[in-house]
Amino acid sequence: MSRPIVGITSYVEPASWAVWRDVPAALVPYDYVRAVTAAGGRAVVLPPDDADAGVLRGLDALVLAGGADVEPARYGAASAPHTEPRPDRDAGELTLLRGALAADLPVLGVCRGMQLLAVAYGGRLHQHLPDVVGHERHRPAPGRYGTHPVRFAPGSRVAAVMGADREVNTYHHQGVADPGGLTATGWADDGVIEAVEDPARRFVLGVQWHPEAAGDVRPFAALVRAITDR
Repeated sequence: MSRPIVGITSYVEPASWAVWRDVPAALVPYDYVRAVTAAGGRAVVLPPDDADAGVLRGLDALVLAGGADVEPARYGAASAPHTEPRPDRDAGELTLLRGALAADLPVLGVCRGMQLLAVAYGGRLHQHLPDVVGHERHRPAPGRYGTHPVRFAPGSRVAAVMGADREVNTYHHQGVADPGGLTATGWADDGVIEAVEDPARRFVLGVQWHPEAAGDVRPFAALVRAITDR
């Protein structure tokens, strides 16, 4: 029996390997692939491409990976000084996301992916959380994760996924100000939204933390179960 095919959106960044230096590359941290594989899926990495969403015909689920900021114009705001958008990712990922929602494919958004979900559902983002919450604990230092507790809404999908575990890692400077048509179901101790979902759909979940970097397969396993349990 073949494994479910899970697409993972990717970055486009200058990369170096072997004899090549600063070559534009479509890449994603291998932790995402490892998490999908451990959950029973077959990972396919998707570079930004907004021409069409036809690739979804070969996928069973979609993971919106973390990364740079969503373009503020997407939610009707001017760009703030700390915002570093990737318009090519926005265009390609929103094309995929809208197609996935139309086809009722399961979707998991991680960090930036959760923020993109909120924007796609008509929501808004905080462009720099330290200006809102007065501290930098959500991104304590470049390349260093922090940790904090999270409170989950009783009966929510994320509460079922996470169980009694209430501690997550954190590395983000933006956050969801308004989830739009999504339901906020998780919050940090300072009130920052940490999880969103669409209870009317088979599986649409966004988490603000990085389970893949912590080796936490549970959100990815829930995504794969949503495919196989249908």
